[in-house]
Amino acid sequence: MSATSQPKKLYDYRPYWAECFGVANFLPTTRAEMDALGWDSCDIIIVTGDAYVDHVSFGMAVIGRVLEAQGFRVGIISQPDWTSKKAFQKLGKPNLYFGVAAGNMDSMINRYTADRKMRHDDAYTAGNEGGKRPDRAVIVYSQRCREAYKDVPIVVGSIEASLRRIAHFDYWSEKVRRSILIDSKADILLYGNAERAIIELSHRIAAGVPIEDIRDIRGTAIPLSELPQDYTCIDSTQLPEDQAKEALADLTEPLESDVQVIRMIDPAIPTRKLVKKEAAKQVAISQDDSKVYIRLPDYEQVIADKVLYGHTSRILHRETNPHNARTLVQAHGDRYVWLNPPPIPLETEEMDWVFGLPYQRVPHPSYGDAKIPAYEMIRFSVNIMRGCFGGCSFCSITEHEGRIIQSRSEESILNEIQDIRDKTPGFTGVVSDLGGPTANMWRLACKSKTIESSCRRLSCVYPNICKNLDTDQTPLISLYRKARDIDGVKKVLIASGLRYDLAVKTPEYVKELVSEHVGGYLKIAPEHTEGGPLSKMMKPGIGTYDEFKEMFDKYSKEAGKEQYLIPYFIAGHPGTRDEDMVNLALWLKQHGFRADQVQSFYPSPMAAATAMYYSGKNPIKRISRTSEDVTVPKGARQRRLHKAFLRYHDPENWPMLRQALKNMGRNDLIGNGKKHLVPLTDFSPQQVRRQAHKGKNFRTQHTGLPPNAIAPTDKRADGMSGSKKPARFIKKPRR
Repeated sequence: MSATSQPKKLYDYRPYWAECFGVANFLPTTRAEMDALGWDSCDIIIVTGDAYVDHVSFGMAVIGRVLEAQGFRVGIISQPDWTSKKAFQKLGKPNLYFGVAAGNMDSMINRYTADRKMRHDDAYTAGNEGGKRPDRAVIVYSQRCREAYKDVPIVVGSIEASLRRIAHFDYWSEKVRRSILIDSKADILLYGNAERAIIELSHRIAAGVPIEDIRDIRGTAIPLSELPQDYTCIDSTQLPEDQAKEALADLTEPLESDVQVIRMIDPAIPTRKLVKKEAAKQVAISQDDSKVYIRLPDYEQVIADKVLYGHTSRILHRETNPHNARTLVQAHGDRYVWLNPPPIPLETEEMDWVFGLPYQRVPHPSYGDAKIPAYEMIRFSVNIMRGCFGGCSFCSITEHEGRIIQSRSEESILNEIQDIRDKTPGFTGVVSDLGGPTANMWRLACKSKTIESSCRRLSCVYPNICKNLDTDQTPLISLYRKARDIDGVKKVLIASGLRYDLAVKTPEYVKELVSEHVGGYLKIAPEHTEGGPLSKMMKPGIGTYDEFKEMFDKYSKEAGKEQYLIPYFIAGHPGTRDEDMVNLALWLKQHGFRADQVQSFYPSPMAAATAMYYSGKNPIKRISRTSEDVTVPKGARQRRLHKAFLRYHDPENWPMLRQALKNMGRNDLIGNGKKHLVPLTDFSPQQVRRQAHKGKNFRTQHTGLPPNAIAPTDKRADGMSGSKKPARFIKKPRR
């Protein structure tokens, strides 16, 4: 287990000398704004693909304010013209480095749909205008920065850099690309929420340390021309048939070596059930892995061998716990990407410090009255935590923010609500959300710090909720009540995705949520109904959804409210057969759901499900040449078919579904009765409109759906947001 000393607190560094300039109302974006502040130059310039919003939900504002609090002069170049170096010289030459970020989203996910169609809007741009950032923004921006000032170090970050830190499958080019560190020719890459790394890096550079000599900061990746000789190499460049047992364990189980460490430290901790009996063979334990690195299969190997790609993904996901993760190395030709272990999570006091910095909470004045949709969505919401221990294979939150929950204090959260009330224009008394990656993981953690620091499981809730996890959500009840008791607050809504398998563990929480904090509709994400796809998603069975729905209906009735659940489902996820989609469509019809908008699986970089999609193997399990093959819906036709099953009620989909059902031998589902999925014959759009004009419910007549069925909404392709309104009442988003 790696020795992890307690890191320096974010606020304990001695400020840089430029602290004397004080705090800027907005970080400067022009030379005129720099002059007004009395600056002759910037110490650090952040280049970002998003519009500059000085709000804690926007990465450039967080990093900028964090560095400002350390005494550095920070400028912002937002959405520059990337066709020449001129826009990158507008603030002059930075004294320390350029910080390059694509923005709050990966630029490719921001620009293209799951069907690879170009979007023409951009929620992170003033006026919702598309095309204000380049594809692969981190690479392009880095190139222009180098052209502008070739001797200035380049530091890359944001979720785009974070999720592309090693060789990764790129859905838009259908090939494995090199680490973005190599392609951008940056000096260093920061991954995850980077406050610790960026503060330490900035102070070292300011102290005169050459950036090429800074190799040991957690949460960073650096390029090397040769590997250090004082480290021990664990060679994982081949498949694990002949390797240590840890390479064979499921990612949903702890390693035997981890359990042994737990027993050595505290023999009283019950761990026998954590490991299969046949895996109880003793292995050697290293008390300090600080001088050990794991060599991943080379870039050239993974582009030539899909199975090795799945094996690489498996190792990466095993090394995500910051308390026991080891250094990873991957060769790219004659260079190496050296990946230091993840950063130590922020403590509550540090989270409060970051969120309490002097954000203006509004867009930069240069945008005038233009609306920035992403800001409009969150301006009355409060982020109460970071991280997620759900471990859903299709989601990249864990790879970016980690699975250890980092929570703010109750006082900090309540103070921010008062700031919204007092400072945010347009506040009417409704707090739109108290949440984060999930709605109900605030302050949840492992009951034992020892177990937490030794565990390598990807999920604390799959396949079952870990017995060592504290699932008590009564602190959230107290927070909700105090939030809605603040003067001027009329309503506090919960809009973040609810982890309903956790919610049912605290019925009092479900009652409080349903009675006071649901605005008519509550979104949850069962994602599927069938065990095959759910096992690849690392999601609970549909029975847990039924348990939660029973509670939801009960407490809604007790509160005298008519409220609805809005479940989300994914089409085309690895592990999904056509038959699974038929069964899901039948479930939707049985429960009266009409999905006007649906989500297709989006293979985002670094997600475990993306490794399944590309390699055809399951990195959650042992990978070998003969290990489990994963059914992967590929090709435009099959992906369209899976989406069509979610919209079985749409006449445009009937011909495709009818033919598919015939091919599957399911003619019993074709007909005009309530038991059938699609009708025998097609109807033209004109016929549908005529029926609707006559006041008849065409879909009820021909599909058996109740006329008032509530439709689930679509959520963004990155799996992190969605609408609270039923989809039939909103315009179809292009995101």
